[in-house]
Parts: sequence; C-alpha cells; structure tokens
Amino acid sequence: MNKFVATLMATLVLSAASLTAKAETVDITLAAGHPPVFRWVKHANQTFIPAVNKALEGSDIEVKWSEQYGGSLAKVGGVLEAVEEGLAEVGLVSSLFEAAKLSPQNVTYYTPFVSSNATAIANLMDKLHRENKELRKSWEDNNLEYLGAAIGIDDYLLMTNFPVNSLADLKGKKIGAPGPAVNWLKGTGAIGVSGNLTTYYNELKTGVYDGVIVFASAALPGKLYEVASHITRVGFGAQYAGGIAANKDWFDAQPRKLQDALHRGGEAQREAYLKDLDSAVSSALETMRSKGATITDVNPEFRANWAKGMDNVAKKWAAELDGKGQPGSKVLSAYMDAMRKDGAKPVRNWDQE
Repeated sequence: MNKFVATLMATLVLSAASLTAKAETVDITLAAGHPPVFRWVKHANQTFIPAVNKALEGSDIEVKWSEQYGGSLAKVGGVLEAVEEGLAEVGLVSSLFEAAKLSPQNVTYYTPFVSSNATAIANLMDKLHRENKELRKSWEDNNLEYLGAAIGIDDYLLMTNFPVNSLADLKGKKIGAPGPAVNWLKGTGAIGVSGNLTTYYNELKTGVYDGVIVFASAALPGKLYEVASHITRVGFGAQYAGGIAANKDWFDAQPRKLQDALHRGGEAQREAYLKDLDSAVSSALETMRSKGATITDVNPEFRANWAKGMDNVAKKWAAELDGKGQPGSKVLSAYMDAMRKDGAKPVRNWDQE
C-alpha cells in the first residue's frame, strides 16, 4: 500500500511538472506615442492589459508586458511603423496621424459638424471594422491586426489666445490642428498648421500658434487653458482617432487563446474608455473655466457659415481613395448613413452633395 501511494505521488508530481513545463510566457511590448496623462493611454494600462490577463486565466499562457509610452519607443505618428516592423507587438495606433496608410479610417475627420456623440462614433467605427473587410484591409496591408478599442474623441473646440466673436476674427491667425482637421480651417482666413497634443502647449506659449483645434478631455490635462484661455465651442464634432493593433505576422503565430484575449482586451478598453470619457468632458470644461478660461458657445448661424465656407473635402477624399481602389465612397456613405440613423443632424450632408 505504501509503495502504491509513493508511486501515485511520484506520478502526480511528474504530471504537475509536465504541466508547468508546458506553460508559456509571451513577451509583449505595448507602445503609445502619447503619454499616460491622456485617457486612451491610461486605459491601456488600467483596462486593456488587465482584461487580456483576465481572459488568459486558467490557460497555459502568461504575458510579460513591457509598456512603452510617451514616445519612449515611438513618437506620435510613428507607432504604426513600430508595430508593423515588430519593434512592438502591440500599439495604440493613431489613424489620425497615418493619413497615407490608414486613410479610410479618417472618415470622421473629413466630415466635421456631424455629431458630438463620441460613444456613438467609436462604437460605430469598431462595428464597421468587424463587418467591413475592406476597412480592415487598410490595417492588414500594413501588417497589422486591428484589435478594436476605438479611440473616440469628444467634441472638438477652438482654443485661442484671443477672443473669437466672428469668423473675421480668425483672419491671418495661425491655428494648429491635428492631421486632416487642418482642412476645417479652409475658408476662414486662418492659417492652418499641422500639430498634435504633445507640442501644442509650447507652440502656443512661444507664439508659433495663436490657437489650436483640440478637445476638452485632453485640453485640461495638457493645461492648454494657461496659454489659450479663450475656448470657443464651435461644434466641430466628435471623432474617431484610431485604436489598438498588433503586428499581424506575430498575431497570426500566436495561440487562439491569446488572439481571443487580445480582442477581448480591445472590447474592454473601448467600453471603459468611453464610460470614463463621457463623465469627464463636462467637468473638464468647468475646471478650465474655474482656472480662468472663458468659454463661448457659437450660435447656429456661426456654425452653419463656417461649415458652408469649407470645400467638400469629404467627397474629394472619397474620390481619391476610389481612384486607388480603396473604399472611399463606400465608407463615407456607410458612416454618414449610420450617423443619421443614430439621430445625428449634420450641418452638411457631405456624402449627398
């Protein structure tokens, strides 16, 4: 009997050792160009990683994470290339700053004045990515697997170091704007300059810009109210600015359990990020007001005149993509139709003109 028990215990020990030997540790570097002070990066640490880890509980896979934020591995606009080349396995890719490689994903930035509902836009864009192979192809052509976690951006504002009471006040002023949002300034008399959140403060402080197009939830942590205290709520609208993606060659080589866990992490990040965002926007504006900012809401006539003075850059953008064999007009129509169905009332129906 003792010999039997000893044999059984030895067998169990060997079995346990065998299971332990099969456990796999996967090294994943997660990169972001922006620092964690911004909400989408904060949630990469607080939501995405924990969600992936939780989804792997009980499996034989454990992830060892290396978090590289704030340009430590790749700067804003350089994360796509870093993930594409395998310098990072996963990254928060700002499609906004990848207009050449992820042009279809920039549909919202070519259609301002549509909706201020960031949640609706982010959920729609992730849905379109799930359903539209052509939209996913933009990522896959760059060796990326789209994991979701749509970065919805709250209603864009105009922040300036001078008051804006009419469009005429913008004439000759240098205004920084991200990516395709520079197009929003056409017809206003302002001089649009490409920029991003990591440089806005210093460029406003040193006089490179007279103002910037930005959103409240980032303007507050970026302390832009200190150098551009006049906040004009023009109603440019909420936007989609990218999501989380993995190196596709690496992703395809991973076990299905890890692939599924990464996608679940993307879903969890989108939900938590948007919930956090919705509660933060109004408080951000009030906090900036309490710190000396002046907040002005334009009237519908001002907004309509701004929108009408713009070229229909959406139609031009869509036609250019169509000419390259990409789904420009399809994405434009799908997006605008979905937003109208959701209750949005665009100042201009960019797809129908």
